Amino acid sequence: MIRGAVAAAALVLALPVLTGCGRGTSYCGTVRSHQAELGTIIQSGGRGALLQALPIFEALQGAAPSDVADDWQLLVTRITALRTALTDAHVDPTTYDPRHPPSGVTSAQRTAILRAAAGVGAADSRQALADLQQEVLDVCHTPLEL
Repeated sequence: MIRGAVAAAALVLALPVLTGCGRGTSYCGTVRSHQAELGTIIQSGGRGALLQALPIFEALQGAAPSDVADDWQLLVTRITALRTALTDAHVDPTTYDPRHPPSGVTSAQRTAILRAAAGVGAADSRQALADLQQEVLDVCHTPLEL
């Protein structure tokens, strides 16, 4: 009787850890499946790298455990806002120069692009990114180079 109770207690105590690992495994599988592509995109260092990586970030967001869901939401939302601002202004993110915007870009469009870019580079975005990298290292035991 006592042995059964001890076994049941051990199972109940381990359940959160086991279910967390299950989520982590799915998340880690998603991380690993996109790791090489993401590394190639980010290492290219081009102006459009973050926008090119957005579909990967969305996939990672969809697989992320709840403890980093807000960080992924922030990052994806900010990059999406930048993509939207650039698309609305009909400019190529790889060649856009805010100091010398192409003709036809309105003042409002320039402001929208600048605000969105500032959001991507904001302290809370950088912190979210650092937290995400640490989470992947802790949970998946692999670096996420961003």
